[in-house]
Amino acid sequence: MKRKKQKRKVDELLEFPKEVYSNEPKLVITGFEELVIENFKGILEYEEFFVRINTHIGIININGYNLNLKNMTNDDIKVCGKIESIEFERTID
Repeated sequence: MKRKKQKRKVDELLEFPKEVYSNEPKLVITGFEELVIENFKGILEYEEFFVRINTHIGIININGYNLNLKNMTNDDIKVCGKIESIEFERTID
């Protein structure tokens, strides 16, 4: 328990972004046509008008038109297309 507190303090001292040392997702939205999600677990659903992405803290629902998944790696995924809305379903407290 004491070691975790020390680790957090070192991370804060070095000013690492939280998504680097945790499993929390980071979303970067560019306009209405590009969304990059870091720290995702998997793809739950993928349609041209709807994408559901699973993360360690919940599900991200992306609604729109002509949605495509691009540049997918183990760490991040890019959703491109006409994004109309993004919704979040928290699965942990």
